[in-house]
Amino acid sequence: MSGSVHALVCGGGIAGNAVALQLLRSGIDVTVVERASAPRPGGQGVSLRGAGRAVAERMGLMPGIRRYQLDERGMVVVDERGRTLASISAEQFGGDRFLADIELNRGDLNRVLLEEIAALPVTSGVLDYRYGEWVEELDQDSEAVKVRFASGAVHSFDVVIGADGLHSEVRERVFGPREHFTEYLGAYVGFFTMPTPPATMLETAWGGVYPVPANAVGMRPHRDPSSSTAIINMRMPVDENLRGDTARQQRLISDRLAGHGWVVPAMLDAMADAPDFYFDEMIRVRMPSWSRGRIVLLGDAAYCGSPMTGLGATLALVGAYLLAAEISTTPDNLARAFDRYEELLRPLASGVQKGTEVMVRLLLPRTRPVLTLLLTLLGVVVSRPMGPVRTLLTRLLGTRGEYRLPDYPSTAP
Repeated sequence: MSGSVHALVCGGGIAGNAVALQLLRSGIDVTVVERASAPRPGGQGVSLRGAGRAVAERMGLMPGIRRYQLDERGMVVVDERGRTLASISAEQFGGDRFLADIELNRGDLNRVLLEEIAALPVTSGVLDYRYGEWVEELDQDSEAVKVRFASGAVHSFDVVIGADGLHSEVRERVFGPREHFTEYLGAYVGFFTMPTPPATMLETAWGGVYPVPANAVGMRPHRDPSSSTAIINMRMPVDENLRGDTARQQRLISDRLAGHGWVVPAMLDAMADAPDFYFDEMIRVRMPSWSRGRIVLLGDAAYCGSPMTGLGATLALVGAYLLAAEISTTPDNLARAFDRYEELLRPLASGVQKGTEVMVRLLLPRTRPVLTLLLTLLGVVVSRPMGPVRTLLTRLLGTRGEYRLPDYPSTAP
């Protein structure tokens, strides 16, 4: 099939690299453009559960994932002095809910995908991978999509896949302003890599979270115990002045967390020098359609449920697998391929997105009395094997990502 279809993938993250891999395996030529100058290391921890794990197995990714998998056995809730308030192991929720038994850093999962792409045989489609490049203009007709890039280059493609994340430029250029499709969930999320503070539970492969009214500070271990991921959640009104202003974001974090205990002082000291600092709104993306003509959206660009769901990587992998398979099945009927992709994935995506605003209010209570009640409830839940309270909490922690994958001819090695 090489040469019959040429696809442009916008975005070199998990969704973009996963769909590129599967298209190339099917013999389709692929150009990938990524605004960053190189693959982004580190990043937020991601979970593989349910359909995400099943797709990773079908795609032949599990050997690579196992190489980078984190030894994260659970999470400890602590007070300002680091004393344990509650301890939750991954096994308590079957390794498939709030804590999954397969966890790794976003950058490492992306590395696995890039390694698979690099190892493709010469019989695969032709790959053109461009870092430091992005789309400036899109003009489509019934025959092709004419694309002008930031470098000034102009090329035509049979299909354009917007896998460029939460603030997708492809979505805005083709479908309209972000405000039409995004919903602020009432909180911000931040994370960055930092040296592991001494004398923390992270040395024994347990993550930690320190909740205070309207905020929660967490740390998750890396494969290298000398470093960890700092996680910050803040419940607050949206502030558009924060967008893209790292200095303002870090001042806000310092002001909100000043005077708090546990590892917060070390976290604030390390924040300015973090190589991968990220801070953004918790947003849910809902769209009436994920495609228009020859252009289709994938991953967070189309159906982000927010980091609260813990299923962003699962949706990215499952979406990439389905989209690539449908394009490969009907390369001469893209409208049919896009309709099938959306028909198959929308039930899972809608289920993941459901109730995320409730999770924000539940996990980030504004007042001390409500927080105390929540911690008391959590202590009861984790100390008993079953019961109605535990069942309720399990439901609130969201879907497992359960989903029955359709059968396609295998393209994995």
